[in-house]
Amino acid sequence: MADLALDPRMELNPPLVTGGMTYSDVTDKVSSIVEGKAPKQWWIAMAFAVPLAGLLFFCLAYLVATGIGVWGNNSPVGWGWDITNFVWWIGIGHAGTLISAILFLFRQKWRTSINRAAEAMTLFAVACAAIYPLFHTGRPWRAAYWLFPLPNEFLHMWQNFRSPLMWDVFAVSTYGTVSALFWYVGLIPDLATLRDRATTPIRKTIYGLLSLGWRGSASQWRHYELAYLLLAGLSTPLVLSVHSIVSFDFATSLLPGWHTTIFPPYFVAGAVFSGFAMVVTLMTLARWIYGLENLITMKHLENMCKVMLATGMIVGFAYGTEFFIAWYSANQYERFIFLNRAFGPYWWAYWSMIACNVIAPQFFWFRKFRTSIPAMFILSIFINIGMWFERFVIIATSLHRDFLPSSWGYFSPTWVDIGTYLGTFGLFLTLFLLFLRFLPAIAISEVKGVLHQQVSAPHGAPAHGGSH
Repeated sequence: MADLALDPRMELNPPLVTGGMTYSDVTDKVSSIVEGKAPKQWWIAMAFAVPLAGLLFFCLAYLVATGIGVWGNNSPVGWGWDITNFVWWIGIGHAGTLISAILFLFRQKWRTSINRAAEAMTLFAVACAAIYPLFHTGRPWRAAYWLFPLPNEFLHMWQNFRSPLMWDVFAVSTYGTVSALFWYVGLIPDLATLRDRATTPIRKTIYGLLSLGWRGSASQWRHYELAYLLLAGLSTPLVLSVHSIVSFDFATSLLPGWHTTIFPPYFVAGAVFSGFAMVVTLMTLARWIYGLENLITMKHLENMCKVMLATGMIVGFAYGTEFFIAWYSANQYERFIFLNRAFGPYWWAYWSMIACNVIAPQFFWFRKFRTSIPAMFILSIFINIGMWFERFVIIATSLHRDFLPSSWGYFSPTWVDIGTYLGTFGLFLTLFLLFLRFLPAIAISEVKGVLHQQVSAPHGAPAHGGSH
């Protein structure tokens, strides 16, 4: 401890806004991203993302024209690549609302500067996830009849309300709707700032319409803060419920490897883990593209690394608990499934998952890695890969060897499976880059609030609101 106290790099309460920025500098910096020309890095990123998005639309068109058989799903692996990717993208969408809603309710000021982009990430991730249930029907224009309880006498079908798959539709659609509202309400004051700074009639009109007549009066701020607080309170249970219900898709079955009560907390922790990893990946890129080092500081990134370390340990604990319960239950089928995961045909996926999700986050115990941009970027990529493998391991290894050895099989994705998944990355990155380019990526008004407390508080002392 004495060494830490003497180390000049170990500032106890590093500022959340650096570089001596003033209120005006914050407005100018965030607005300049929208008002100025796109930097070369943005075009490079778009050149990478747009062709991948095109690949997605090609694969989806091919699927609709040819039929759902172009996916690799078959007996015994009836759920494969599609449900793996659906659960993975839903998990990615967790961190945005968590950062915005839960950290807001706990008055964690370090959420500012990253909450706006994380909320946008949530919406784009949910959009990518929605592609899979929509297109797995093979006829997406009829999917509304299959997924929602709409009158469908022409199809002679009615939804099974006892199915967790139906709960999933309601949970994800509600989560997406509330997250979109939360994101948009937070944008209104900053959209008005862009409207007031606009120099062309088109910009002034568009941002004027989007800002809903915001003038910044005391009455508007009072209503705005009340609405924001209510939406934060409404979003918080949704963060926890949406992935719990996704886990029910598996946990309510009687299949060894899926039928377990640990799934809801295990899935939520995993979702937060992967979501924060994606936020770190995107924030480091945004920081690099637009030079936002004074607004997205090392403190923001280091705190996210600590969250990843904590949730990664919960996920690792869940892996161990699953094995212990399989042994303790004395159920031969459960024991077989878990041994098959570690030493069966998919051993490579299982051990990749362990390496990425259990071993990789341990580097965040060391401050050297938590404060190194290349290190945290690479580790966040590993965590995202590991969390994808987690969903693949749960799904594929529990299905490919069922109770009858005569029906055992091995799932392999087709080129359409792989192309569709890569394409969702293109869609996600394209939407995120457009968001960075045309909307305020950092909450100007919230950052100014933090800056005000930072300036008012003595150096090194915690600011009012319990941010440290």
